[in-house]
Amino acid sequence: MKLHILGCYAATPRTLTNPTSQVLEIKNHMFLIDCGEGTQVQLRKNKIKFSRINHIFISHLHGDHFFGLPGLISTFRLLGREKEMHVYGPKGIKEAITLFLKLGDSWTNYPLIFHELVSKERQIVFEDDKVSVETIPLNHRVYTNGFLFREKLGERKLNSKAAAAYKIDKVFFKNIKKGNDVILDDGSVISNDKITFDPDKPKSYAYCSDTGFEPEIIPQIKNVDVLYHESTFLESEAKLAPKTKHATAKEAATIAKNATVGTLILGHYSTRYKSIGLFKAEAQTVFENVELADDGKTFEF
Repeated sequence: MKLHILGCYAATPRTLTNPTSQVLEIKNHMFLIDCGEGTQVQLRKNKIKFSRINHIFISHLHGDHFFGLPGLISTFRLLGREKEMHVYGPKGIKEAITLFLKLGDSWTNYPLIFHELVSKERQIVFEDDKVSVETIPLNHRVYTNGFLFREKLGERKLNSKAAAAYKIDKVFFKNIKKGNDVILDDGSVISNDKITFDPDKPKSYAYCSDTGFEPEIIPQIKNVDVLYHESTFLESEAKLAPKTKHATAKEAATIAKNATVGTLILGHYSTRYKSIGLFKAEAQTVFENVELADDGKTFEF
């Protein structure tokens, strides 16, 4: 599982930072999560192939989280895309994007499929045999969802030495990895656990931006491997958090601690602060395993 941070700062524009956007690589999928202004430029800078992105998840309809989407969709057209693109986001996103395309007479030459979200309860919005994605209802000024990405349990791993010792033909390997036993020519049965290893533990990633302090999400994200949680403010401006429905670094850390997550990644920093290191310092007074998102940074788990 690999996470590319394309942008992780709050809405006020600056020359050296970018609004929210990130790419999650998980089980051969490449998911784009939020699409603030300049996302397609950041994709280029980070050498991420546009063609590998087939699913885009938009948390809410504030500009710093989706204003880059019309440009990106148009760029896919310029690049000659033919494969369908799926966009998951709040109701209204289809109207907003198609208006841009209509006024610019720049309709896509590939299928553009919108999945508009309205439920305030968690729901699975994407699922295949490798991964599932479900919404995390958040507490912001407009309808907002985070997203929980979970790997599914993979195939068992072949113990090649054991298979060789039992003189098992390669033709059986595919079924062995699926958990099946092997019946040899003499009728004897080799149980699967003698010729395989357990698959890797499935990984999970929870994305929570933007939101006020919302303890109700804790049961849903309990024990996830990685939590990205917004941390717009430090404690010195904590009084602004409830008004704007954003969170402080300490509040993000409290969520991580109570959910017993593996790693907390902070982001969506207000640009009023001189150093993002201050966010880590405050969060670590509550929860130790804290990382800082920053534009262009990649995490591997």
